Amino acid sequence: MILLGNFLQVIFTALFWTVILSIIFCTTLLFFRVLLRRRTKQVYSSLWRNQNSQKKPVVVAFFHPYCNAGGGGERVLWCGIRALQRQYDFVNCVVYSGDCGYSPKDILSRAKERFNIQLERPVEFVFLAKRDWVEAKTWPHFTLLGQSIGSMILGFEALWKFVPDVYIDTMGYAFTYPIFRFIGGCKVGCYVHYPTISTDMLVKVKTREATYNNSAIISQSAVLTHAKLIYYRVFAFLYGLAGKCSSVIMVNSSWTRGHIVEIWSKHNSTHIVYPPCDTSEFAKLDNRSDELIVKRVISIGQFRPEKNHALQLKSFKMFLANQGHKGKEIFRLLLVGSCRNKEDEERVNKLKELCKDLDITDSVEFHLNIPFHQLKELLSISTIGIHTMWNEHFGIGIVEFMAAGVIALAHNSGGPKLDIVLKWKEKETGFLASDEEGYSQAMSTIFSMNSKTVENMRLVARESVQQRFSETIFENEFIKHVEPLVS
Repeated sequence: MILLGNFLQVIFTALFWTVILSIIFCTTLLFFRVLLRRRTKQVYSSLWRNQNSQKKPVVVAFFHPYCNAGGGGERVLWCGIRALQRQYDFVNCVVYSGDCGYSPKDILSRAKERFNIQLERPVEFVFLAKRDWVEAKTWPHFTLLGQSIGSMILGFEALWKFVPDVYIDTMGYAFTYPIFRFIGGCKVGCYVHYPTISTDMLVKVKTREATYNNSAIISQSAVLTHAKLIYYRVFAFLYGLAGKCSSVIMVNSSWTRGHIVEIWSKHNSTHIVYPPCDTSEFAKLDNRSDELIVKRVISIGQFRPEKNHALQLKSFKMFLANQGHKGKEIFRLLLVGSCRNKEDEERVNKLKELCKDLDITDSVEFHLNIPFHQLKELLSISTIGIHTMWNEHFGIGIVEFMAAGVIALAHNSGGPKLDIVLKWKEKETGFLASDEEGYSQAMSTIFSMNSKTVENMRLVARESVQQRFSETIFENEFIKHVEPLVS
């Protein structure tokens, strides 16, 4: 009886202190939350004043540290903000940006220049100084975990500087969600372009296949492979817990939704919202490639490892080799994309070195950080649009190809396979390939088609993307799913 009494006393004491510490923790958290909000409203008081609406202002903050990068994710950001401004006169928007070297005017000018997007009203920028923490270079080992920890550090900085009413992540930093939900007391939503980890990545490691995110050193070792599998599974579990903190989840494709639902287990809260594609603007282009002697293959995409530009160069080399001695005179490959930082610039330099090694330097052109009008000009003189990323989450560039009358040649996986390069009214809209030989053969097939066949495919492809993907369709879907957060 004495032992039982002592045991019960220990249990009750533990429960008592657990309750006391929980009360202290919750009180401290509540006090910290109130303090942060009060400080935010003092510094950014104008955001909570609205002379144009009778409704109480709602401040929506978008977490997008690379808002000046000029890629597809940035188009989603600016179109999302514009949609909110058009729909709600009581919503004020804030952007968490890591582009400290640029002024708000510079960033908005680039959005107008690159995407032809003009916002309805001004937005506030909160600049973050700790963006290096989410750079891959900061975490040469255990990069997924390191960047996720880095995103939490960046998230704490963002929350310390500004506490919004609604927090929307548009870059995929899921580990910031619990910070803003539980510490900041914000409503949380997200737009996911690509899951940080997917079951496909686990399969690549398990089958010991060497890729850009699974080095040959690991793939050749059974012990290291097993260790990495454990690491990935633990990370996927934590990633799932973080993702569950978002009450509204928007994803950009069927492929992304499948993986997010599998890991986050929020089936009813996860919605496909295809990214905004400027189909109407590109559809105005008059493709003149048939009239030109020099035939062009164009690639659009940021210079990141997963885009696999090397496969484009090797495929183009194989294609040229099959064209005889006149191939180098007639055909050109145009690599168009934005460079976000020094790492991207180094990748471009390596690609130029690869061109030298393949002896195709004179047949390849690099167009970096070009304005929108120049992009349209290059599309109007190109016959084929090539895209080589494995399991591309969606592929805005591919939609732009099709809308501009450029024959799409994409990777036979992910969004291009499941959502974009599909038959339309029982007719083909483009081509899919997965290796050097497949891409080379597809280029040969396209360039050998007669002008009538090419024109028919262009018309079908243009119609298919205009009916399925557009800025208007995106804005309507975005507002429908964000409405519960701002109402």
